[in-house]
Amino acid sequence: MILKYLVVASLCSRVLGSQSPFSSTTSVTPSEFSKNVSSCSGYNLHSLQESPTGLVAQMSLAGPACHAFGTDIEELTIQVVYETETRLRVRIADSENKQFHIPLSVISRPPPPTASFTQSSDLVFNYESSPFAFWITRRSNPNAIPLFDTRISSLPETPIAPVIADDESTALDGFPLVFEDQYLQLTSSLPLDTNIYGLGEVIASSGFRRNVASNGGSIQALWARDIADPVDENLYGTHPVYLEHRFNETTNEAQSHGVFIFSSSGGDIMLLTPPNAKQSLVQYRMIGGILDFYFFSGPTPMAVIEQYGALVGLPSWLPTWAFGFHLCKWGYVSINDTIAQVNAMREANIPLEVMWNDIDLYHAFRDFTADPVSYPGDEMRRFIERLTADNQYYIPILDAAIPHPANESDVYEPYNRGHELDTFIKNPDGSEYIGKVWPGYTVYPDWFANATQQWWTEALKNWSLNDGVGYSGIWLDMNEVSSFCVGSCGTGADLNDTSLPFLLPGVLGPGSAAQVASTVNKTIDCEISNHIEVSVDSGNGPGSGVDLNTPPYAIHNAIGDLSINTVATNATHAGGIPELEVHNLWGMMQEKATHLALEELMPGKRPVIISRSTFVSSGKWTGHWVSEGYLWEYLYYNIQGILQFQIFQIPFVGADTCGFGGDTNEELCNRWMQLSAFVPFFRNHNEIGTIPQEPYRWESVATSSRLAIATRYSLLPYWTSLFANASMRGTPPVRALWFEFPTELELFGVDKQFLVGADLLVTPVLLPNVTSVEGMYLPRAGTVIWRDFYSHTVVNTSASDSTATLSAPLNHINVHIRGGAAILLHAEPGYTTAETRNGPFALLVSLDSNQNAFGSAYLDDGMTNPPAESRILTFVVDGNRKQVEIKSDGEFVVSQKLQRITILGVVQEPREVFVGMASVDTSSWEFNLEVQELVVSDVSIDLNGAQIVTWA
Repeated sequence: MILKYLVVASLCSRVLGSQSPFSSTTSVTPSEFSKNVSSCSGYNLHSLQESPTGLVAQMSLAGPACHAFGTDIEELTIQVVYETETRLRVRIADSENKQFHIPLSVISRPPPPTASFTQSSDLVFNYESSPFAFWITRRSNPNAIPLFDTRISSLPETPIAPVIADDESTALDGFPLVFEDQYLQLTSSLPLDTNIYGLGEVIASSGFRRNVASNGGSIQALWARDIADPVDENLYGTHPVYLEHRFNETTNEAQSHGVFIFSSSGGDIMLLTPPNAKQSLVQYRMIGGILDFYFFSGPTPMAVIEQYGALVGLPSWLPTWAFGFHLCKWGYVSINDTIAQVNAMREANIPLEVMWNDIDLYHAFRDFTADPVSYPGDEMRRFIERLTADNQYYIPILDAAIPHPANESDVYEPYNRGHELDTFIKNPDGSEYIGKVWPGYTVYPDWFANATQQWWTEALKNWSLNDGVGYSGIWLDMNEVSSFCVGSCGTGADLNDTSLPFLLPGVLGPGSAAQVASTVNKTIDCEISNHIEVSVDSGNGPGSGVDLNTPPYAIHNAIGDLSINTVATNATHAGGIPELEVHNLWGMMQEKATHLALEELMPGKRPVIISRSTFVSSGKWTGHWVSEGYLWEYLYYNIQGILQFQIFQIPFVGADTCGFGGDTNEELCNRWMQLSAFVPFFRNHNEIGTIPQEPYRWESVATSSRLAIATRYSLLPYWTSLFANASMRGTPPVRALWFEFPTELELFGVDKQFLVGADLLVTPVLLPNVTSVEGMYLPRAGTVIWRDFYSHTVVNTSASDSTATLSAPLNHINVHIRGGAAILLHAEPGYTTAETRNGPFALLVSLDSNQNAFGSAYLDDGMTNPPAESRILTFVVDGNRKQVEIKSDGEFVVSQKLQRITILGVVQEPREVFVGMASVDTSSWEFNLEVQELVVSDVSIDLNGAQIVTWA
């Protein structure tokens, strides 16, 4: 769901000015802050000690404190650790360890190195002592432009007038290292208008490639925000990592590297190019925490993403059913409407894997409930039992805010139990922090409190036991976290008042925005589960005298005040941690808690979670939906979102298909259903009050959906193999074209096409009223052969620029298979993924210009957590020797047979085909000279051992 309506601050009691335990005075007051870094002197390095893994040194202010946006910290400690041959850490922190840094208990990282990589790493840390500056180079190319360079001599001369004309904050007064309690600044030189990707979450007007130079550049604000997909503004999640790609046109060589600041602090990351400058720059402006940088050497884009995953955690394993088609509509009103949707999909013969419910499931919009009239428990149980019998699944929503009971007669056990266990965020005075969301007044789980995991697991367990909500996965929403008040709004408030300051979008009228909470009078039995403690091994954050409500440096949070539409920044977590320091962590910590709960409640099964707000490491616990728009522009925007989240190690992503907010139309829904069939997470969902958009509503959409979903289900072995590689190695399943073709300059900005794995090129229609796509790239045409996935014909491109115009009638999406690929398929896609998996396999081979092809497939039972027995199949095809060699390794027993083999690029009609030593009857194979296609059918090959197929 989205919050479209701004909340007027005066509607709620504002306690942002309440006394904080961090608010004692110091010798520097906010009125003394200069708001200018030109007088900041930086730091001098001393007391350096080297070790086999790096170095440790102290740093002291090089001159008088400048107090630009806070109180300067006089003594710093720098640690440089060569953690692996491809990862280097540079950590600059206050020597007294008072500034907040993310605890290992919240986000785990690899243990310290036990071997020395100081001489073998391709990354080299270089430094100047006075004033301190550092730069990172490659050992393999020491004379190239540094990957990261903070030397003043490498940056433009200052002062510089605002680089972005209408933004005074982009004036550059100087580039010293600034380390204050509420402001940290570090700047690096970059090659002019370099290729930068990542830094999110954002819908960038520049596309997947970030704007570094146009109109001065761009700014990424680091502040999770409840907002419906604006362009060039901060969104639901925070990901302070970028991938940079450098191409040398002289040598035709390309290398990628990554830069990541490990911080939950709010901040701005500025990508700027001053007028007439010979270089661009990246500047970090953080309003708390420390400067904890990791550098990844790549040198390929895929390697950078894998190296980032090795640090923050690899994506969770997903069950096969997660790759099916999902359906949801906010505002179905009752269980009967939901059942009707399932029946209508079956009648239209459009495959349906998972049915979802939005907040209309709830009683009085309260988490962990089901409306006793619209969704009675017995009927819910029967419905879910029917889904289970049909190999289908059910996922309900959980909002972030927990309803606060209206009065003593209002029995809402999830709150009562959480209050008893002390699991909610507090005001500075120790009282519970009160927000306001869909159910009225609410509290918020504090994931730093020791008992919160226990309470959350209990609530999930009782939801299923008492209300019949037998979920297969969980949908987490509003977890930025969202509040419709500014500040804690429960002080002196009438908690019986459950109205909202605006109407829900759509059809609800006055007085029906929320039901009266006092009508809820249910007792839910809670059982004690395993007690999981969260240890806080970090500084608590800013010390005395800081301003938790309005930090002196105002980051580019597009809505303004950091406390608007969310929990106020002076709210307090267990251990005295202020919300200001950990705001960006909330969604990820909820995802982690939910994942751990599902592992406990559904042992041996892979959890499926989709969440709105994400942070570093979220991919270990959840997937994510991108784009809640509904216009044609958002059909395009969701591609860049999907590509962005591959960098973030959250690969299971996809948009609300056909659009969420506002009314779609037949053509848009048609094209969107086709596109989403080739992205990881495939869900059709729209909001209350919009027109129905289920795929059977229009015959053209129904036809396109059947074709697209059948293709998707045939590709399930390919999808699950790609995600197995993501879970084992961090390899991104969906790729920008330049990931695979890093020296093709014209591809660096392409984001209207994408690759699924290395071998499938997807070219969707992104504009209305067209039946072709023009100027589409088929990379390295002339060297790489691209064949139509459906017709198997070779595509001819422009001789000069590797582009083509591709026919795209309404029911067709262009998909091309790369020469050299061998892809395992399901031969007979069924109505569900289970039905599809029970059928036979097929193998599609596309020979390259040298008559070779290669592929592999990972197979397991598709559900066990952690994965147990598995089998890896390898396909090596040599067209010159006229053979397909199948290698098979592993413990998992594959019961289905390989029924059909299709080989594209066979230049001469065979006389005979063999499986092993046995000749295949001529009625079981055929050859099409026009498309150079050999199809061998009805061969029933056992995949549990080595096999060979030949032709002569």
